[in-house]
Amino acid sequence: MLTCTYISKGKFALVEKPKPVIQHERDAVVRVTLASICSSDLHIKHGSVPRAVEGVTVGHEMVGIVEETGSAVTHVKPGDRVTVNVETFCGECFFCKRGYVNNCTDKNGGWALGCRIDGGQAEYVRVPFADTGLNKIPDCVTDRQALLVGDVLATGFWAARISEITEEDTVLIIGAGPTGICTLLCVMLKNPKRIIVCEKDVERIRFVKEHYPEVLTVTPDRCLEFVKDNSEHGGADVVLEVAGANTTFSLAWKCARPNGLVTVVALYDSPQILPLPDMYGKNLTFKTGGVDGCDCDETLSLIAEGKINTEPLITHTYPLERIEEAYDIFENRKDGVIKIAVECRAQDNS
Repeated sequence: MLTCTYISKGKFALVEKPKPVIQHERDAVVRVTLASICSSDLHIKHGSVPRAVEGVTVGHEMVGIVEETGSAVTHVKPGDRVTVNVETFCGECFFCKRGYVNNCTDKNGGWALGCRIDGGQAEYVRVPFADTGLNKIPDCVTDRQALLVGDVLATGFWAARISEITEEDTVLIIGAGPTGICTLLCVMLKNPKRIIVCEKDVERIRFVKEHYPEVLTVTPDRCLEFVKDNSEHGGADVVLEVAGANTTFSLAWKCARPNGLVTVVALYDSPQILPLPDMYGKNLTFKTGGVDGCDCDETLSLIAEGKINTEPLITHTYPLERIEEAYDIFENRKDGVIKIAVECRAQDNS
């Protein structure tokens, strides 16, 4: 089968590999119909994810059809349309039982697919712990509508959930890339008093204004002053940092009001400084980490009910055979790209 594979730092390539097989009774093999390219894939390419294994098939955001299941799998069966969760989790350890699935203690727990084990920018993918890692797509939801459920939408939903947002709050979201917009969609479900999105890219600002006209937008150079002018207590009640640029962590805590909450969703290419003397007295609360992606059934229900719509984020579609072109567009932000769907149907099922 055809795969997009991490060769070495700076290099992905199309590589033929054998079709995956069941290795454990809790596995499933999924025939991938659509996959997507994520910023985390670029972090692997750039060597910013030390645990990523050279030779691994990349891709951790995908939907497909269950091809085969292990003997212990009960939640899904062959023929089911499913989303694949970015997180691999056993569902049984101390952390999983408390909803902290990102820290599953199984050897394949956490971010495994497309990082430490073969992922889904391929015609087929083996999914460990299929009963927790796969979610059935409602009949009324298309593959394109469900594509982002397992990763960027899961991240946005988790970020909004842990940020303790109330209807009285001013919420600042830094970054309007795919994860930022998914975070925006999930923050909007909380119905806060005011939402501000900070973004430097003109095309992304245009996208936000076009699709979410009630949301205020600002560029980073004006953000601090703008937030103070558009909030009641000297800053945003809640700040969600989704950009991951060199200056955005500092911008996030500076834009928060005293006793505010800062949720760091971003993955950085370099260490960030927490300047405690400078922020002393602001009494801020920070929440940070990898997504606990265990709410996918809920987000699929919200999509089915018409309360979340991520399909406008998919601005481009490419076949797997042309994924190198897709990566060039995504990495260099060409042609107003936000998200790219990659068609991965196996040759005999096209």
